[in-house]
Amino acid sequence: MPKGYIIGHITVNDMEEYKEYIRLDTPILERLGGRFIVRGGQAEVTEGTAEQRHVVIEFPSYAEALAAYHDPDYQKVADIRRRSATSTIMVVEGV
Repeated sequence: MPKGYIIGHITVNDMEEYKEYIRLDTPILERLGGRFIVRGGQAEVTEGTAEQRHVVIEFPSYAEALAAYHDPDYQKVADIRRRSATSTIMVVEGV
């Protein structure tokens, strides 16, 4: 079964508030089966345009990744991200 991924491209506008999002979202997404494989770090846009920060969270399946994104506990915390950053978030099926 292919794995599922939540992928985020983010530009943080309020780092202090965003740190609270990171503190709260990590245990929720890990409890839901997620494993952070990219979280910030060095990145270079080689073509096109992108936000400043990139996050990839791996799940055992696409269905579990989608369920984690829509989880009510996560969605409450996601409001912090929405206030403190500009982001594009997608759920993707692996190969």
